[in-house]
Amino acid sequence: MKLATMQNGQPDGRLHIVSRDLSRAVAASDVETLQRLLEDWEGLAPGLEAQYAALNAGPVEGEVDFDAKNAMAPLPRAWQWLDGSAFASHGDLMDTVLGIKKEKTGRPLMYQGVSDTFFGPRETVSFPSEADDIDFEGEFGVITDKVARGASPEQAMTHIRLLVQINDWSLRRIAPIEMKTGFGWVQAKPPCAMAPVAVTPDEVGPEWRDGRLDLELTVDWNGERFGAANGYAMGVGFHELVAHAAYSRTLVAGTVIGSGTVSNTNFREVGSSCIAERRGIEILDLGAAKTRFMRNGDTVRMEARRRDGDVLFGAIDQTVSSS
Repeated sequence: MKLATMQNGQPDGRLHIVSRDLSRAVAASDVETLQRLLEDWEGLAPGLEAQYAALNAGPVEGEVDFDAKNAMAPLPRAWQWLDGSAFASHGDLMDTVLGIKKEKTGRPLMYQGVSDTFFGPRETVSFPSEADDIDFEGEFGVITDKVARGASPEQAMTHIRLLVQINDWSLRRIAPIEMKTGFGWVQAKPPCAMAPVAVTPDEVGPEWRDGRLDLELTVDWNGERFGAANGYAMGVGFHELVAHAAYSRTLVAGTVIGSGTVSNTNFREVGSSCIAERRGIEILDLGAAKTRFMRNGDTVRMEARRRDGDVLFGAIDQTVSSS
């Protein structure tokens, strides 16, 4: 099943079912918002699955052309946003460049970020200043229903209801200042953005395995290919990240958990999902960073497709502004 939230003047929008090819959509029957669906997935999802099947079979009453320009984030505001850092190639590179020494504990890395706002996929995003070194970060993510405290990774897997694609915006000038305090990010991490469509794991087919998305996330900056790293390289799967988060707390329905910046060990060949990684490679290879950060008017586009070409989440396509 593929789901989107369309603008309707309300902060949580209106939940829609989207056809498999992302060409058509229809308002979800008897379920106004994605949050409502997540709170009663077992009771409400079967009816929406039937509606999804009907939409893919042919025209249905009330359908409209699906236009991502009118889409909000699938979950425009969430009870909780927890972002991991599950790609060791990215974390190790950034630690080396920043001169940060971390003890290897085997524990997943995770922080809690802004959850009350997720930007829409076509939303122009405003930041305080270009001088803060604006950076995009391409990620995958999951949205859960309610997860009991102490859930095992196997139990956590059953609570992963939706998969999403995320742009985790970062202000790189501020990040090392906050990291060195040892207390966490606030100013360096503004709200994230989501691609227009959230998908159930069964829609991904064999490319969803071991709690990971075996998909290339293509990233284009100002129309030029910047990276195409594969999401399967996560050191821990999403089910393990969910279980880690649920160790001492119940996760409410509508918890969003991110993978961290998608990165591969052969990043010099496949490219990067954020500017900071590219700059880190330049520092190691050339002695100094050459690539600038984002400026007003710059665009970033992110998209993931199955190997058969099926568009899963639609594209994040955003423009930067500062005010």
